[in-house]
Amino acid sequence: MSIKTIDPNSISIPELQGYLQAAVAPRPIAFASTLDKEGQVNLSPFSFFNMFSTNPPILVFSPSRRARVNTTKHTLDNVLEVAEVCISVVNYPMVEQMSLASTEYEKGVNEFVKAGFTQVPSTLIQPPRVGEAPVSFECKVLQVIPMGTEGGAGNLVICQVLLIHVQEQYLDENGRLDTTKLDLVARMGGNWYSRASGDALFEIPKPLLTKGIGVDALPASIRNSTVLTGNNLGRLGNIETFPTTEEIAALRAYAEVQTALQQGSKALHQLAKTWIEAGKTEEALKILLLEA
Repeated sequence: MSIKTIDPNSISIPELQGYLQAAVAPRPIAFASTLDKEGQVNLSPFSFFNMFSTNPPILVFSPSRRARVNTTKHTLDNVLEVAEVCISVVNYPMVEQMSLASTEYEKGVNEFVKAGFTQVPSTLIQPPRVGEAPVSFECKVLQVIPMGTEGGAGNLVICQVLLIHVQEQYLDENGRLDTTKLDLVARMGGNWYSRASGDALFEIPKPLLTKGIGVDALPASIRNSTVLTGNNLGRLGNIETFPTTEEIAALRAYAEVQTALQQGSKALHQLAKTWIEAGKTEEALKILLLEA
């Protein structure tokens, strides 16, 4: 395996940005609406964005200084003048309009109008929210932390959420946001985006209240399998306890297990892999332990 090692100080800022944005992805998008001191509205997307606290509810995004000309963006100028921002999330039905709003229009141009979005008054803050967004957060800006003064330097805008607006069509029967309905999009490198829907969505049981046995506890014949992937091993390592000898032996009654045993270790591991990917992880471990 060959590795290319890059010193950030040895390449140009645009090249460095290309590596960072392609590798640190997908990134959620903060569609930020702000006002300047004259009351002029600005709407712009930022993919240097995430949540950093629940209590208090804190979102942080970063409008970077323009890399080539080292000027600041209107959003940064605005939050320094009026310390409020409405952050909307972006889903697939609005992604092309969102991209249009990222155009470097002159100061004073309203991107709501240019991109064809509905400008809805906020409840507690002055900047409006995007009517088409599945979720919007009314926020007050607590602090702006500059990362530097040169082109490409970020500015961390730390925001406290005051109100959350959710379109009810994106809720499930329990009133919670439904990831499968949201159809969110995220930024990749270059012109690329990713879409969180369909086969791109998958679930992994979180080991929050449990303590898995760990991959290191698996027999070497399983850890060194030429069939099982790292993801397969991770799922096996999330099991809390090993099955009993009786539970393992009971698997021999399955016809497909008997066939795999007759065909050899590789067939047994392939069957276990199929069962893991079907969500039958504990049964898969029992299969694998038949030969361990």
